Amino acid sequence: MRLNHFIALHSKYSRRESDKLIETGRVRINQILASRFTNVPTLAIQNPREAQKDFRIFIDGKLLNYVSGHAKRRWSAIVYHKKKGELVSKVDPRGRPVIYDSLDSKYAHFMPVGRLDFASEGLLILSDNREVVRLLMESSLKRVYLVKIDSVVHQKIIDAMTNGLSLKNSKAGGHALGSSVSMDFPAMDFQILKNGKFSKLKLSLNQGRNREIRRFFAHFRANVLDLKRVSYGFVSLNALPLGTTRFFTKDEYRELKNFMSLQKSNIEITIKNNTD
Repeated sequence: MRLNHFIALHSKYSRRESDKLIETGRVRINQILASRFTNVPTLAIQNPREAQKDFRIFIDGKLLNYVSGHAKRRWSAIVYHKKKGELVSKVDPRGRPVIYDSLDSKYAHFMPVGRLDFASEGLLILSDNREVVRLLMESSLKRVYLVKIDSVVHQKIIDAMTNGLSLKNSKAGGHALGSSVSMDFPAMDFQILKNGKFSKLKLSLNQGRNREIRRFFAHFRANVLDLKRVSYGFVSLNALPLGTTRFFTKDEYRELKNFMSLQKSNIEITIKNNTD
């Protein structure tokens, strides 16, 4: 793991900010300038208590304590009700608002499970454990969205939601500076809440790719006016106010532990099957 990544995981600093700290001589490893190092051994993550004996990292002379928070990092998870007009990022070179401007500083080292684009709002899970984030993000847990479009939900849209859609060019609906990309849209569960000049739908997807919903409707010349994620697997937004956070409930933590155990079991079974 690169040093800037390691610092970002265990402090309030982003990777970009960590690079600047290293370049300006504010980071030392065992009192040696960090600019002489390029990596922190994997041992620092696997066994932090042993690793800290050999690798003591200081920022502005203060010891970076990545041992005391290690156990907590296994299961700490929060739900944030993301606002429109925020990037899911640590910093933005263009100076736009990011979610960490709204989050309390004690969550500065938490990592988001996937993304919600700049113009979208709703449920965003964050955790201070990389494995939790990775497994949740790569899972096929249902992501449920409320969507408003400026179009009638006509039969072609219904057929595509029912049977799936394959596009060679899905640039429409993507980022303005993005390139043309092919994309397959699998069948999705849907409910039409209102059908007219402005329509509202409830969509359930098993994945969360870059601006997927916006690209899907753009193919039918329908613009997404509002997009809000209301649940992610066993976690629901419910009545959480916009721009606020909460910790997982006891039930959600229990579901998370069960989910993690199941995912790890599946990985072990896959590895075993591949070696038979």
